[in-house]
Amino acid sequence: MAGAVRLEPVDERNLESLLSVAAAEAEPGDVMPPVEAPAGWSLARREAFREFHRASFAGLDGPTRTRMYAILSGGEVVGMIRMSRCDEPGVAETGMWLGASARGQGLGAAALRELLNAAAAAGMRAVVADTTRDNAGAVQVLKKCGAKLLEDGDKVHAEICLDATPPAF
Repeated sequence: MAGAVRLEPVDERNLESLLSVAAAEAEPGDVMPPVEAPAGWSLARREAFREFHRASFAGLDGPTRTRMYAILSGGEVVGMIRMSRCDEPGVAETGMWLGASARGQGLGAAALRELLNAAAAAGMRAVVADTTRDNAGAVQVLKKCGAKLLEDGDKVHAEICLDATPPAF
């Protein structure tokens, strides 16, 4: 299954599918910013999830300077990956999440590779990401995609130069 992914900009057509995967296979804190709402996937938290994603519908040139993509595998939404313009010209920041059933299959690295292609097409020269040392899945995906990792205590900063030759798979 590795490599069998497609990215589709998040919009009204796939937002409910994305929310369904998030609610069934992820914790709210792993897929959206904190909000004042009852614990778990309450109605208020579901609406906050929708509004969080709708705020980025305008993409890299919109107010949030962010394009969110649904990650599809086998035609089904399995997670989300985003690209946000940084203040430094030509640099984008990324982050992603996958539903529990999609983890460990190579889909994260395949999605990141697709995002790197989209970033290059948007004129970016580098993509950065921040995670923690204990997020082994994220660290592995970043390594597979050729990231230079800088550790500072528990924090891990990754940088992928889009001019570099990607690693062989």
